[in-house]
Amino acid sequence: MELTPRERTAGLLLAVVGVLGFSFKAVLVKLAYAAHPVDPVTLLALRMIYSAPLFAALAWHVERAPGRAPLERRDVLAIAWLGCIGYYLSSFLDFAGLFHIKASLERLILFLYPTIVVLLSAVFLRRRISRRTLAALVLSYAGIALVFAHDLAASPQSANVALGGALVFGSAFLYAAYLVGAGPAIARLGSRRFIAWAMLVSTAFVLVQFALLRPLAALDVPLAVHGLVLAMAVVSTFVPVWCVAEALKRVDANTVALVGCLGPVFTIGFGHALLGERIGALQVAGAAAVLAGVLLVTWRKPAAVPQD
Repeated sequence: MELTPRERTAGLLLAVVGVLGFSFKAVLVKLAYAAHPVDPVTLLALRMIYSAPLFAALAWHVERAPGRAPLERRDVLAIAWLGCIGYYLSSFLDFAGLFHIKASLERLILFLYPTIVVLLSAVFLRRRISRRTLAALVLSYAGIALVFAHDLAASPQSANVALGGALVFGSAFLYAAYLVGAGPAIARLGSRRFIAWAMLVSTAFVLVQFALLRPLAALDVPLAVHGLVLAMAVVSTFVPVWCVAEALKRVDANTVALVGCLGPVFTIGFGHALLGERIGALQVAGAAAVLAGVLLVTWRKPAAVPQD
């Protein structure tokens, strides 16, 4: 069905709002770390506690649709596995990595996930890597190396920067693995139904981790931290997930992926304005290389929901 100009504009605006919300998450995490000595395990648990009711409401809404078939066993298993790696383990590594590196570097490393999808697809799905894609991979990773080397040299605690970068790259890798495996389940269930249940499954994993590693008293943090986490749960979790799902109804997935290239730009700007993160020529050059490489990978190729 042909889209009207108004529907396409609405889809683009929804995609931009979604990317904006996802991009703001790293800044909110850094602000929470600065406001109180809260650890990644506790901060992630608080985020999921606040966001879970919203995703439960979304799951209830989509399950009430007329003629909705019940979840099959294969769907339950897929949701459990993909929710674990894509929204629990990936998020935990991201939060842990942000404990050590700047928000701008975190977003650039996470933004490598389309290139990792290409590499995983080549290894496991036997998909050929074209010369253009190979050039894009070289450009992206050269850009990350440039920014990473600058941050290592500029930091008095270079070992922490290296650890944080490795953790965030692990997050990007797990998210890419999730995308490679999630396609069939999303095609069967629809993006909103799949994401609602996957987020609820990840909440269960997060809360089990918290119960095993931290006392309940750890959730007693200052009101300012609760406010930041609430904003994280609504503005940087539920709203962008919903916006991207709605955008995909109005514009194609490739357009949403291209809009996603605004993510690192937003985060670098937020980090500079709200966290005082300095922006130098090397960072700009490295970020431009990463963006150019990812654009080459995603242009005219199917893509999925931007990373949380």
